[in-house]
Amino acid sequence: MDLARQVFAVDLLERYAAKGHGVITCMAAGNDVIVLGTSKGWIIRHDFGVGDSNDIDLSSGRTGDQSIHRVFVDPGGSHCIATVVGTGGAETFYTHAKWTKPRALSKLKGLVVNAVAWNRQLITEASTKDIILGTENGQLHEMAVDEKDKREKYIKFLFELTELPESFMGLQMETAFVSNGGTRYYVMAVTPRRLYSFTGIGSLESVFSGYVDRAVHFMELPGENPSSVLHFFFKQRRAINFAWLSGAGIYHGGLNFGASHSSQDGDENFVENKALLDYSKLSEGTEVVKPSSLAVSEFHFLLLIGNKVKVVNRISEQIIEELHFDLTSESASKGILGLSSDAYAGLFYAYDQNSIFQVSVNDEGRDMWKVYLDMKEYATALANCRNAMQRDQVYLAQAESAFSAKDFFRSASFYAKINYILSFEEITLKFISVNEQDALRTFLLRKLDNLSKDDKFQITMISTWATELYLDKINRLLLEDDSASCDRSSEYQSLIKEFRAFLSDSKDVLDEATTMKLLESYGRVDELVFFASLKGQYEIVVRHYIQQGEAKRALEVLRKTSVPLDLQYKFAPDLIMLDAYETVESWMTTNNLNPRKLIPAMMRYSSEPHAKNETHEVIKYLEYCVRHLNNEDTGIHNLLLSLYAKQEDDSSLLRFLQYKFGKGRENGPEFFYDPKYALRLCLKEKRIRACVHIYSMMSMHEEAVALALQIDPELAKAEADKVEDDEELRKRLWLMVAKHVIEMEMGAKRENIRKAIAFLTETDGLLKIEDILPFFPDFALIDDFREAICSSLEDYNKQIELLKEEMNDATRGADSIRNDISALAQRYAVIERDEDCGVCRRKILNLGGEYGTARGYTPVGSMAPFYVFPCSHAFHGQCLIAHVTRCTDQDQAERILDLQKQLSLSGGETRKEPNGSLTEQEPIAYFTPVDKLRSQLDDAIASECPFCGELMIREISLPFILPEEEQEVSSWQIKPPSAATQRSLSLAL
Repeated sequence: MDLARQVFAVDLLERYAAKGHGVITCMAAGNDVIVLGTSKGWIIRHDFGVGDSNDIDLSSGRTGDQSIHRVFVDPGGSHCIATVVGTGGAETFYTHAKWTKPRALSKLKGLVVNAVAWNRQLITEASTKDIILGTENGQLHEMAVDEKDKREKYIKFLFELTELPESFMGLQMETAFVSNGGTRYYVMAVTPRRLYSFTGIGSLESVFSGYVDRAVHFMELPGENPSSVLHFFFKQRRAINFAWLSGAGIYHGGLNFGASHSSQDGDENFVENKALLDYSKLSEGTEVVKPSSLAVSEFHFLLLIGNKVKVVNRISEQIIEELHFDLTSESASKGILGLSSDAYAGLFYAYDQNSIFQVSVNDEGRDMWKVYLDMKEYATALANCRNAMQRDQVYLAQAESAFSAKDFFRSASFYAKINYILSFEEITLKFISVNEQDALRTFLLRKLDNLSKDDKFQITMISTWATELYLDKINRLLLEDDSASCDRSSEYQSLIKEFRAFLSDSKDVLDEATTMKLLESYGRVDELVFFASLKGQYEIVVRHYIQQGEAKRALEVLRKTSVPLDLQYKFAPDLIMLDAYETVESWMTTNNLNPRKLIPAMMRYSSEPHAKNETHEVIKYLEYCVRHLNNEDTGIHNLLLSLYAKQEDDSSLLRFLQYKFGKGRENGPEFFYDPKYALRLCLKEKRIRACVHIYSMMSMHEEAVALALQIDPELAKAEADKVEDDEELRKRLWLMVAKHVIEMEMGAKRENIRKAIAFLTETDGLLKIEDILPFFPDFALIDDFREAICSSLEDYNKQIELLKEEMNDATRGADSIRNDISALAQRYAVIERDEDCGVCRRKILNLGGEYGTARGYTPVGSMAPFYVFPCSHAFHGQCLIAHVTRCTDQDQAERILDLQKQLSLSGGETRKEPNGSLTEQEPIAYFTPVDKLRSQLDDAIASECPFCGELMIREISLPFILPEEEQEVSSWQIKPPSAATQRSLSLAL
């Protein structure tokens, strides 16, 4: 056998393990600790975890030959129980890993302990908690020992076999916590013939006391095995399998301590999948040989038969290996004595009289998938697979089994999971060869589920093939049943629904062009539209609905936010002709729609004839744009105006023309339509009133009145009255109206002339009788105009009188002004002797030599020229000029300097009286050029006091520091001294 493939391997662990204390009689192991019992009453403890070993003599104080009958070690390797038998009877001892001396269990004196059940869930290094001891006389006892007390806490009798007294050969115990906080105990015990099971909630004592009144559940098998033994296999500290070495074979099964199935006797049965491995399967010949010892691993039984161990697979019940041992000549006669297992370390041990052999396990589950596969337990085989190749073999076996049974759909599902051992092409050819298109489609769909996202090309190709298979199946259904498309059979409908779901799931991996060609070639228009909508090809979808006359569905597609607005404009002409109401309603609920781009569609709709009482949907939409959306587009307004103009009733047109859409907008127009276009259109459609309004709006009042006179003189009068700021034009318009009225009222009867003359009262005096007389015929009698002429003459007389009065008032006013001017020339102001100039703060009455006299000024004696204002502020002439020039704006300052320059260059003098006033005999208008210049200069600098007038008010807004003074400001800044200029001052301490 290939050693690399061996699951179990044997190694010599210790050759002379008894250390001269006799020969080995028994052995137990737990947590890398081995305890041996010898024929001279010694127990030898080997701790391979720490590399320590110690011997304890249990025969001390006993007479005669003493031998260790059984030795037991807890799974943690701390607690040890051993029974000594000899001429003096049997005695049981307890020892702890930390003790050097054993403790005799006096209450068990005389009893031979064959089995011990450890409480694995509760046991600790310091305490055994409650454990069960099985004796050779068929009794069960409960015991607990604490290491610190150096003695047993208690030993209680629990149970005794009375019906068939036998020795207890093996004991195992498991516990589980229940919902009410109690503990449930599960106990299994074996004798040479039977397997007993006990269960209950509470304490061990209460559990076994319950069997006083009821029968014990047991399993009895034929035959008797004096080497009967019971083993549990533990995984994650919980027993999951058991095996009993019985007389008939190895009775084994699974353990489920959470099961609630009740057996016939009322006990909860926690054993599942029970089976019996007959000993005949272990023998090569006809002679049946029973094993003398048993050990249990996760998947195998280790059976000691003679001097070799046969490894039997628990599932297949086949011998997979035989283990041989290197025995010494001294031990060859008796051979291997027994097997022992270490549940924590996962190791097994075999021993003879002198040596210990270690049986190690090398990945015993690696081939279990094959075992389960051979047994056709596929789910369990998959659970035990280690890699993809192993899983592929399991899937292949399942697929071929289903394929052979003609269960093609199930076979397709398994074939789809295969990745390596069978190619994609081989699998598809299998289905094609048996003409199973539906199973092939199932295989492709399942294959898509198993592919990773990175296999983009494979996904696209397989999806496309699946699409074609779907289409082929649909067509076959239609051919098989012609009524399928009409009656919509359940299979057909189900397939269509499945196909659409597939398209939805695969829309991102299917090639758009290829898929659409496939759908088109198979004539599946509905699915083509469905796929196009999935891919965002809304143009195809909308065009299809329009061809089907389903405008509402087309509009629903266009209203989606993902649909570009360009499609709205593109299909607007077709949609509005198909269903104008729904189309316009859709437009009105769509945001960001540009009405200008809908004009072609609206014009197409408007060009078609409509019923008289039919709502014009385009007008409704345009009114919505203009009134609610405040649209300012000229094209929209022009189109609405044109539609109004074509209506029989022109009321809507007039309201539209009169409405001021731009009202309230700053610097905006009052209307947005083109007035010239509107005028041409209204003239073409003979909408006279509208034309009148447009002419008036364009300030073409004469045209408006002339056109209004054709239909309604009252309208013409209203238009004439609209002109308010141009009296001449207004009169001209009323003359046009008057001429029309006179021509209309002229006739044979004199009353008509009187009506025409009465028209003058409507003009509010704008027209007189003489204005309209030229419009009357030459043969009209004067008597008809007498009253009007007399009234006119009286009005003229009143006007003449008013003019005379106005002339007299003007003459009196001129005289008054002349007197005021004369008085003004003689006006004077009193100047105190110490009065200061407001600018230079020097005395006003100083001699003129200090300032000089400007050319053109008249000196007052020897003093310099000065100005005195009614507010009592006084200024030297030169100071006032300098101040005003500095404070006023640049243009005014330049004008003042220019006037001053002209005065300096002028050499003329005004004629004055010695006091500087004009003579009374000279007229006011008589001025020399110098006087005019000086007057202009006075107006420029002395029209108001510079300290009390607007000049001072304007200075409030000026900054305190002018830009040209920045250098002066910077000179006042305090700068930190430089390091070079700093001086240090040392202080003497």
